[in-house]
Amino acid sequence: MSRVMQFRGFAFALLALLAGERAFPADGAIAARPQSEPSYIVLGFVGGFVSHDAFDHRPVQLAQRIGQSAPKNAVVRVFENRRRKAAYSTIVRLLDRDHDGILSDAEKSQARIILFGHSWGAAAAVLLARDLNRAGIPVLLTIQVDSVAKFWQNDSIIPANVAAAANFYQPHGFVRGRSEITAADPSRTQILGNFRFDYKTQRVRCEGVSWYDRFFTPGHAQSECDPKLWGQVEALIRRQFEPQAGFVASAGP
Repeated sequence: MSRVMQFRGFAFALLALLAGERAFPADGAIAARPQSEPSYIVLGFVGGFVSHDAFDHRPVQLAQRIGQSAPKNAVVRVFENRRRKAAYSTIVRLLDRDHDGILSDAEKSQARIILFGHSWGAAAAVLLARDLNRAGIPVLLTIQVDSVAKFWQNDSIIPANVAAAANFYQPHGFVRGRSEITAADPSRTQILGNFRFDYKTQRVRCEGVSWYDRFFTPGHAQSECDPKLWGQVEALIRRQFEPQAGFVASAGP
């Protein structure tokens, strides 16, 4: 990482602390239950080998912005893409209102979950939604940004517990995002769109990008730092906070 990127990351973290925001826990998980139960749970996943608190990366920056103005009692966290189990455990702990270690149907029905991610993190968001589906826990929205699945994963089919899903991708380079997602059950999941961004026709400047990304995965790197793309992701998430968002999450048969 360049000195410029290190300085920007430090400055971003410092500003967040000065603004009264709590830093993300060391492992991205919830260390203790909030005093009040969350109205929304918004979890993001970073791509590659990026740390959950790397403040020079868009998913982390977005989580900070969302957290500063989210509804009261909302929980916003970022995880590494390899820590899907920790993210799942966090959701279960937050939904377990009576602290008995078991989620009742009533507790599951109160879930207001939003998942997003970039690259491997986008695939992790879909896989977490699938884990939640097996447990009968509904998800309001999943958002994938240039989603890349690992060899043994499938990030193209959105499970039926997800009310709505959006996919942003770019089609060029050695590493490119999933170009299309589909619903396992179209009657229960609304695919908001597969939105194509072409950085060969309209380049985005990315400061601090490694030489490898600059020469071998330029489009993928630009999808991670494109302010227009991430502005649309943020707008989709904030729409869920409105009284009549239009998406109704459900799980089970």
